[in-house]
Amino acid sequence: MKIAVEGCMHGDLDKVYETIKYIETTRNIKIDLLLCCGDFQAVRNEKDMESLSVPPKYREMKSFWKYYSGEEVAPVPTIFIGGNHEASNYLWELYYGGWAAPNIYFLGLAGVVKFGNIRIGGLSGIYNARHYHLGHHERPPYNDRTVRSVYHIREYDVHKLMQVEEPIDIFLSHDWPLGITDFGNWKELVRRKKYFKDEIQEGTLGSKAAAQLLEKLKPSYWFSAHLHCKFAALVQHESGGSVTKFLALDKCLPGRNFLQIVDIESDPGPYEVRYDEEWLAITRKFNSVFPLTIKRGNFGLHSLTCKIVVNGLEAGWKREEPNLVNFHKLFHLTIPPIQFQTLLFLGIPAILRLYRSWNF
Repeated sequence: MKIAVEGCMHGDLDKVYETIKYIETTRNIKIDLLLCCGDFQAVRNEKDMESLSVPPKYREMKSFWKYYSGEEVAPVPTIFIGGNHEASNYLWELYYGGWAAPNIYFLGLAGVVKFGNIRIGGLSGIYNARHYHLGHHERPPYNDRTVRSVYHIREYDVHKLMQVEEPIDIFLSHDWPLGITDFGNWKELVRRKKYFKDEIQEGTLGSKAAAQLLEKLKPSYWFSAHLHCKFAALVQHESGGSVTKFLALDKCLPGRNFLQIVDIESDPGPYEVRYDEEWLAITRKFNSVFPLTIKRGNFGLHSLTCKIVVNGLEAGWKREEPNLVNFHKLFHLTIPPIQFQTLLFLGIPAILRLYRSWNF
């Protein structure tokens, strides 16, 4: 399987898809999947730009709206996570993941899906210690404070990902795992980005949450963005253990290293996005303690108890495998779009709780 990995999209879908087409033509290859590591900027209309945490002078519609409206269709299946420059109102509507546009899938604030037999996980947002232990209390319309805190990673979402036991092939995060520079050529990095030196030496460059997940999940590949530069590393897990190939990429600009083609061994296609049984089970298990206020949630469930429940739910779903293989591509233009697609599939009552949390 040939996968194109892109750093920060910043709404330039047209440019990235044009680059992929050029690579396919010049190399005579077919790209099976595009992965974007955040700052995707799924801006549908001018109203969405009010939820974009950038100075007003930098707010632009860019090109996502064409794919959302159907004027254009993504030429390659696309999976993305969120960063710190997003239309947060739209991504909140897709908290559990879902189709942001035809052929463009958002992994959610945390999520795991399958593409063919490749298992892909991701965590949206960036780490901020002040907000990490809070609940998801922000609601649109955001104010000057919440428009910046809404994209900060929460412990609840990381805790859910920490319950994953089955192997992950690829993991996406926007900011880098804390300490990842120890496993690559950090001196060369500092030569290009001198202002990273103090953070690297102080051990503060990167996300503690991402580092925790890297240690637990040990994926074969980990892709990131955020710092607008290319950086590669090899993480050896324990002595003689598995290895994670880490790669961070730049933002979409001429002459920058924003796109990389990766060959990953997989079953033959055709490929499609599918729900992941284990992740659905974890989502259902932890939904009852989903923290929707500023107060820290009480979700410290014993991992063994969680695993027993997850195994039981998985066994039931495996008997209904067609429901998981034939992925429900639920996508509708709605204003505001209440597209809790995964919740609809699971039949989780919290869809009503989330609906009522909106300030209509």
